[in-house]
Amino acid sequence: MGRNHRHNQRKGQAVGTTVAAPRALGIDIGRVIIKPGDTSGDTSFLHGSDADAMKTPANPGAFEVIGQLVEAFEGRVWLVSKCGPKIQGRTRRWLAHHHFFHRTGMTSRQLRFCLKRGDKAPICAELGLEAFIDDRPDVLGPMAGIVPWRYLFGPQRRGRPPSDMIAVGDWAQVATRLLPMAREPDVTAAAAPRSVAAPAR
Repeated sequence: MGRNHRHNQRKGQAVGTTVAAPRALGIDIGRVIIKPGDTSGDTSFLHGSDADAMKTPANPGAFEVIGQLVEAFEGRVWLVSKCGPKIQGRTRRWLAHHHFFHRTGMTSRQLRFCLKRGDKAPICAELGLEAFIDDRPDVLGPMAGIVPWRYLFGPQRRGRPPSDMIAVGDWAQVATRLLPMAREPDVTAAAAPRSVAAPAR
């Protein structure tokens, strides 16, 4: 592989029919890390007392796979969550209660909150995130042109995901789809969805 070819990959430019592997990752929290509940809200975490919220479990495999991703991305992993001040505080307490940062190798500085779903895309641009995992297509959609690798997590109520997003049903599928690229960042990934060429950085 020539020097110019590797340089184009690092710049995030499409090379032929392929796209450079991501070098930094963002992850949503509700319904992605924190397991969904049986209520009409986003998660059972949102309802009831603080004590009840702390009992809400993580999605199976979340901590283990995130720990592997943190290692593979050499620490370039961020949590980015949309919620108001009350749930921000509850989220911080849940992460501490479940020893999230200790178990995954992340730090509390790698946590960003916003008040609107559309605010996640500018945060991705600011942090240089090239991959993002979220359970909502209306969050991932505005990231087009900013985040080339967009992973739509969990079962969806509205059928098939958009063609420019990668469906991952659980954390085992995240590991299968994303970990190999994170571990070999200089190898161009050929399994990119359509319309994912990233802008030059």
